[in-house]
Amino acid sequence: MIPSVLINAVLALDVLLLGAAQGAAPARSLTGIKTASCEFTLHAVSSWQDGEPRAGLTAAKLSFKFEDINPDEGTARVVGPFGPSDIVVRLSHDTLHFLQSFREGPLYVTTLIPRIARDGRVMAVHTRHEYTDLSLPGYTSRPEQYYGSCAVEP
Repeated sequence: MIPSVLINAVLALDVLLLGAAQGAAPARSLTGIKTASCEFTLHAVSSWQDGEPRAGLTAAKLSFKFEDINPDEGTARVVGPFGPSDIVVRLSHDTLHFLQSFREGPLYVTTLIPRIARDGRVMAVHTRHEYTDLSLPGYTSRPEQYYGSCAVEP
């Protein structure tokens, strides 16, 4: 006889997996893409006040494009408001990660999630790991995370 605890656990897992599958966005393979044009419309900024972390959400308007994406060689090119830059790319299972490390210290990471956001575009998250004592409008001076989507092409 199967213990009722085991039956309940299997049923709970079944309900959880079925519910997750029904609510999941359609998948989109990122294998073989060569360009990704990204737009981010929501943005979280963090800081510290009296030693405690704080964060806030605001609307955003950030866009840039990845070109010459080659996960086999680990290379790509990002073209943004300050011109082109060679960066590192990694395809991890079904998620595509772009890493841009600056000599001055900041690290930018963009992740393309293989789920459709809207209009055939895939979900994307862009994170900026950066901190400066002086905060200037229009420049990254605190850790930031952007949320949006990317149009991908072979």
